Amino acid sequence: MKINELQISQVNNQIRRLMEADNFYGRKLKEAGVTEITSAEDFENLPFSQKEDLRDAYPLGLMACDEEEIVRIHSSSGTTGTPVIIPYTAKDVDDWGEMFKRCYEFAGITNKDRIHITPGYGLWTAGIGFQNGCEKLGAMAIPMGPGNTNKQLQMMMDLKSTVLCATSSYALLLAEEIEKRSIADKIHLTKGVIGSERWGEKMRNRIKNELGIELYDIYGLTEIYGPGIGINCQYDTGMHIWDDYLYLEIIDPVTGKNLPDGEWGEIVLTTLVKEGAPLIRYRTHDLSRIIPGECPCGSKYPRIDVIAGRTDDMMKIKGVNVFPRQIEEVIALFPELSSEYQIHISHLDGKDTMRIYVETNGHVDFQKMAGDVAAKVKERIGFTPLVKVVELGVLPRSEKKSKRVFDERYE
Repeated sequence: MKINELQISQVNNQIRRLMEADNFYGRKLKEAGVTEITSAEDFENLPFSQKEDLRDAYPLGLMACDEEEIVRIHSSSGTTGTPVIIPYTAKDVDDWGEMFKRCYEFAGITNKDRIHITPGYGLWTAGIGFQNGCEKLGAMAIPMGPGNTNKQLQMMMDLKSTVLCATSSYALLLAEEIEKRSIADKIHLTKGVIGSERWGEKMRNRIKNELGIELYDIYGLTEIYGPGIGINCQYDTGMHIWDDYLYLEIIDPVTGKNLPDGEWGEIVLTTLVKEGAPLIRYRTHDLSRIIPGECPCGSKYPRIDVIAGRTDDMMKIKGVNVFPRQIEEVIALFPELSSEYQIHISHLDGKDTMRIYVETNGHVDFQKMAGDVAAKVKERIGFTPLVKVVELGVLPRSEKKSKRVFDERYE
């Protein structure tokens, strides 16, 4: 997938605005002697931008327009380091709403739906993004926000919510509560729009089957508008990315070189029309691939695969690079195990130790199951962890994102 002529002209417009604003990226361009691009090769030689740049620009150093044009700010949901503040113009907010509306439409959601919104409101882009798109669509927004599960379920029953918007962790918690309370016959959900964290196939199947709904993966990040920049369609062959607003690349995270369609690498995004805080070649650290060919739905929007993880969620243990997804793939081999797990890494007696906690949803020999899981993990990553099997529901559930990796070596 190569950048086209219209996108090149849009990038040139952004280059001009960034240089006039003299923000961090404008200064990078001046240092590189770049004033415009004329080809895909020129574009691929432009410098990357990344989160450190955005943190250095705190609080409002990302603005590429007059302050009078800024109508809203959002901040990334990370809990460490200097926050990233993203300013939005009225057009940015409107464009984001149009993208989100398109997401709902791709999921077959209409203005007759009642959309139950559980992600957080405030500086985070989640709740207000789901609501903005819902109102653009003309559907009924039920802006619950996170927490208070009793009230969530009561409103879900009384208002007959048809669409659930949530993190996968909270969708699972709600599914378990609905089953526990035997109220499935009072729930009217037909679809779920799930985002903000990576989730495995096992978790997806549990939510889908326990709630009896169609599931749609939504993609986005605060730095690039927020959730709603892409979603999968009914054919579930990858998430369509709205390339009339964004240009998508997949790069080798080590070399920074572009990879051919179909190869796994790091997602890099360029905002083509954003006014408040335009970003060029922003490294997301999310790992995926561009799916070659056309989707059966007929849409021409490019597709990315599921988010396989992040370049920065790799754990180095005993000299081996380990990703949480590898552990999820092992858990998926055992139908007796639930989707939930925790990884604890510690340093004892001069060596690293990995402990994995898993839940069983059946009547099994805990000791034998622990041994079987440990053996499969060794096959996959090359060393044997300590595995502890616990009862279903013992591991904590989250109303937001679940924390599954605890690296105690640095605490």
